[in-house]
Amino acid sequence: MTEHPTSHEGRQPLAARPQERARPRQEAAAAGLPSDVPAQPGGPADRTATAPGTGTPAATGTPGTHDAQGTPNSPSPATAGTPGASGTSGPSGAPGSPGSPGDAAGGPGGGGGAPGAVAVAVAAQSPGGGRGPDGAARREGERLRFVGAATRRIARGLDLDEIVLGLCRATVPTFSDEILVYLRDPLPVGDERPVSPFVLRLRRTDRLRLSEVEGEELVLVPDPDPTPAAELCEVRSGGALAEVLRGVRPVFGDSAAAKTALTELLGSEHPLPGGLRAILAPLRGRRRVIGAAVFLRRPERAGFEPNDLLVAAQLATHTALGIDKAVLYGREAYIADELQRTMLPDSLPQPTGVRLASRYLPAAETARVGGDWYDAIPLPGSRVALVVGDVMGHSMTSAAIMGQLRTTAQTLAGLDLPPQEVLHHLDEQAQRLGENRMATCMYAVYDPVSHRITVANAGHPPPILLHLGGRAEVLRVPPGAPIGVGGVDFEAVELDAPAGATLLLYTDGLVESRLRDVWTGIEQLRERLAATAQLTGPDHSPPLEALCDDVLDMLGPGDRDDDIALLAARFEGIAPSDVAYWFLEPEDAAPGRARRLARRALARWDLEELTDSVELLISEVVTNAVRYAERPVTLRLLRTDVLRCEVGDDSPQLPRQRRARDTDEGGRGLFLVNRLARRWGATRLSGGKVVWFELATRS
Repeated sequence: MTEHPTSHEGRQPLAARPQERARPRQEAAAAGLPSDVPAQPGGPADRTATAPGTGTPAATGTPGTHDAQGTPNSPSPATAGTPGASGTSGPSGAPGSPGSPGDAAGGPGGGGGAPGAVAVAVAAQSPGGGRGPDGAARREGERLRFVGAATRRIARGLDLDEIVLGLCRATVPTFSDEILVYLRDPLPVGDERPVSPFVLRLRRTDRLRLSEVEGEELVLVPDPDPTPAAELCEVRSGGALAEVLRGVRPVFGDSAAAKTALTELLGSEHPLPGGLRAILAPLRGRRRVIGAAVFLRRPERAGFEPNDLLVAAQLATHTALGIDKAVLYGREAYIADELQRTMLPDSLPQPTGVRLASRYLPAAETARVGGDWYDAIPLPGSRVALVVGDVMGHSMTSAAIMGQLRTTAQTLAGLDLPPQEVLHHLDEQAQRLGENRMATCMYAVYDPVSHRITVANAGHPPPILLHLGGRAEVLRVPPGAPIGVGGVDFEAVELDAPAGATLLLYTDGLVESRLRDVWTGIEQLRERLAATAQLTGPDHSPPLEALCDDVLDMLGPGDRDDDIALLAARFEGIAPSDVAYWFLEPEDAAPGRARRLARRALARWDLEELTDSVELLISEVVTNAVRYAERPVTLRLLRTDVLRCEVGDDSPQLPRQRRARDTDEGGRGLFLVNRLARRWGATRLSGGKVVWFELATRS
């Protein structure tokens, strides 16, 4: 006989085969039941017959036995190792035979039982079908198959909802007609101390019923009106519910303690309908009770037997341990996601003369951490450092090493070191972190004023430059050795970065996989970029965000073997007509000369409304520079969407804003800069420093 999977949660249920549809009516008639009463396991014809969901101590090893602390033991190996538990059956052809859709909990659709299961139980109720040694042996085999299939269905879940759903699908309607699952809110994680008070929240309720639709045969359909129950329940210390949960063992609902406990759990305003049979099973994880499950049967079905307590204990134990593991897994995944998120920039800066876009894809949804990273770091002189790196591995260790290297790169960039020097110091840092701390890295510095880019490579795939006309070029950059090898020199090259061109930096996960080598992938990427640029025409660059998405679309279903980090930079540059640059001798007349030069530049740019503010701020900054400088001071004005002023000198001491006292004659220059400027800052260089400020233009 074959069970058929049951549909749940609004999906259309599957009807039994033609020969199976009529069998419940025939067997019900043989058992003396009226044809309009749904045939159920253990019906009035035989109160001792049970559904294929009960179990005996002999059949299940010792499921439901308790240790010294009262914790239900896990199912013994005898349960999982029996032929019934593994999906095989004897000559009777009972549900669970190889290839049969009647696995009590693991059939297609994940149903926990079906019309076929009901027919099996009804056959056991017919005269001679459920009595005697043969009937007992058959029932015991079906119990074993049910327990094995149900535990497999529960164990397949990875997260909390899947495990709870597995319990519900495995038990309804094969073991019970309805189930209510309560879980602690919030669920404690690992060794965490649970919060007080002890609150249980209704996590899920499932209920199926037999329904006869006009013109159709008997099928199982979802019941739209489940037993009402309270959404929240606060477990009172010393109350009946607390005592049952403390005892850990499942109890029948008709006992005095269980009646009071169920009233407390479901709420006094939601009493159980008359005739319902119940089992209240605490859910205990490895350290504490984390919830409770309530199994219910309708009046026309036989009540639960003592052996059903053993089955309920096994189901509760497997479910609780699965929930414990799912919560721990969820916490680990959360920590990994947070680690990866904090290691990568929340947003990219938008420095003058360049537009940026980025993408990051983990190797897999179940392992979201890796060693790939990207970064864009504003530098003095309106320059920007573009960084992409890849640490070996996909573990949290790789992510931690990546975070340290990224922080080191940011610090070195702030010192305005040349790209090859940055890679050299990163190599030293990787060696200090330990052996086999290998990584590849590409470090580039773009200058929007000179329209040049300086690139140094440490074993990383070469960048691709997409020109405005649609030509994609793989840049010839010395490959270098990976970071962490030690004892190697890195070489930097300076290349043209024309306005309108797009530089693409990426990690090897984009171009290398089991299906292609890295150079084949680089050539495919170059062709993809060229084809995308052709769609926008020779005079327009493709949109940057759409370009990144189009690049990732080239990945096939089998190409995701590694993390992918992608950084795209669209070079816009700053026109020479928007730049004014002077050298000032470090003398007392320098501030006055700086004001005159700035006034002429603003008049040429039609920004006379900024003259007063610019003259005042330049005078203060140049005065501070002249006071400590020994070599000529530089003054540069840049006109973009803002007006930027940069004053450089050879003194490494950075200015510090302070509040001047009423009697002080100085100390108010940076206070004025801070109040009048849109932004300002100071950056230490290898040969001095640069103090800059920005003012918003009204054009």
